[in-house]
Amino acid sequence: MDNCAPKKTCAESLRDFFTSAKFLIYMGHALSTWGDRMWNFAVAVFLVELYGNSLLLTAVYGLVVAGSVLLLGAIIGDWVDKNPRLKVAQTSLLAQNSCVILCGILLMLVFQFKEQLVELYNGWILTTCYILVISIANIANLASTAMAITIQRDWVVVVAGQDSSKLADMNATVRIIDQLTNILAPMLVGQIMAFGSHFVGCGFISGWNLCSMCVEYALLYKVYQKTPALAMKGGQKEQQQELKQLSLPTDVENSQSPEECSQPLMNETSAVAKPDSSEEQGCCYQVTEPLRTLKAGWVAYYNQNIFFAGMSLAFLYMTVLGFDCITTGYAYTQGLNGSVLSLLMGASAISGICGTVAFTWVRKKCGLIRTGFISGVAQLSCLMLCVISVFAPGSPFDLSVSPFKDLYTHLIGEKSLPEVDQSLATILGGNSTTPAPAEEMPPLQSYMSVALLFSGVIAARVGLWSFDLTVTQLIQENVIESERGVINGVQNSMNYLLDLLHFIMVILAPNPEAFGLLVIISVSFVAMGHMMYFRFAFKSLRSRLFLCCSPEQKVETVDSLSLPTTV
Repeated sequence: MDNCAPKKTCAESLRDFFTSAKFLIYMGHALSTWGDRMWNFAVAVFLVELYGNSLLLTAVYGLVVAGSVLLLGAIIGDWVDKNPRLKVAQTSLLAQNSCVILCGILLMLVFQFKEQLVELYNGWILTTCYILVISIANIANLASTAMAITIQRDWVVVVAGQDSSKLADMNATVRIIDQLTNILAPMLVGQIMAFGSHFVGCGFISGWNLCSMCVEYALLYKVYQKTPALAMKGGQKEQQQELKQLSLPTDVENSQSPEECSQPLMNETSAVAKPDSSEEQGCCYQVTEPLRTLKAGWVAYYNQNIFFAGMSLAFLYMTVLGFDCITTGYAYTQGLNGSVLSLLMGASAISGICGTVAFTWVRKKCGLIRTGFISGVAQLSCLMLCVISVFAPGSPFDLSVSPFKDLYTHLIGEKSLPEVDQSLATILGGNSTTPAPAEEMPPLQSYMSVALLFSGVIAARVGLWSFDLTVTQLIQENVIESERGVINGVQNSMNYLLDLLHFIMVILAPNPEAFGLLVIISVSFVAMGHMMYFRFAFKSLRSRLFLCCSPEQKVETVDSLSLPTTV
């Protein structure tokens, strides 16, 4: 019997883990991000295919998505704060998956009957379908933003409780899931579209989201049941207590509903003017309410003690040193093929996972704030390789060539595409009349520059992801419960704003000769971001030292230090 006890204990511990709220959140997040990554990858390909291998619809979609989150981020966060957690999660889940399913069905119809739609009303029906696809996909992205704020920024904090180490481990696990799905999900849907068709790809994504929605809905409800703290919100609890105190006399006298209880107060002379003024300004008040919510969100974000930490994270989005279409396009101009790029992307993912693992270890050894400092120094040190690559042999960097040359030639013809266009144009076959790649490839005698560039980018991912997790947990721990949604919504808006600026920067200077200048500007913005964090860290650590050096704390410190000697 004694020998069986350890096995039973191990089995029980495994059962408890797989049925815990933490594991259920991991499962739900994995399903959600897998569907998101498949859809985000596929929708860009679908839009390019629909518009005759042009990037116009993809560019419009990216602009609409970024602009919507930029403008509505604070409003979405405020909605998350003002509503019950389960309602927000379920509504966001249903809205997101329903929009993706609807969009997938609409795309299937367009792919199936595109030739007929082109002939109807001079193509206006097809144009309407394009508008509907972009609009519905944008709604799905907004719902996904609300879902991310709810689960990753609020539910995770509540499930972790007051345990900072548990919160750090959960954040790291969630980020590892993000990185793995970011690689595997596009590979799966890409193979389905390659061996099947775009029609089959749309159907697969729609079916996946339908099944995933049902499973995620059940997982969310299980997590909600296993975590009673999710049923209470700090801000709502305070409001309910205040309302109970105010409505107590009227409830005792009339025992009526809240709306009926407020009617006797309206008969008083002091209260008559308020409803009249609100009725006169009711229309304007409701119309301007989103603007006031937006302003209040940004003001609240500015007044946070973690303001500079959040700004530092946003500044890291103003960079071309990432594995996106811009860096991929530049790599193609430097002679790297798809096979090499896929290996580099895999190395980047491994580096990011190492960063998440390093975050948990360094945080335990040095503390959260110092972890951000160490991560920032590590990232900046690795990015120095990118700066060196600008002046290394094989670099096309040439200040004598105007950065705006290709912008003007692109307005006349397609002699030179922007960096955003070059990657997809190369994959899709591009334009056979484009002479730029053929002219640039022969002079490339050394790969030292591009090797240093990608070595710096890949190595910097360790510090980047560790720093991202640091700022994320700082926001989770320092923002009060009633403002988590709106503060994280504004943070998403700031991230999208700097991301938009970096795309605008590339559009203004798209030629490969100017990419070195973009690298230097990117590293400068990263440095400014980390300087903001260093200011936040110095101020936070100094305030903690000041508290520790206060007279009361000195007495406690002396007593605690003298305790071992007296014993």
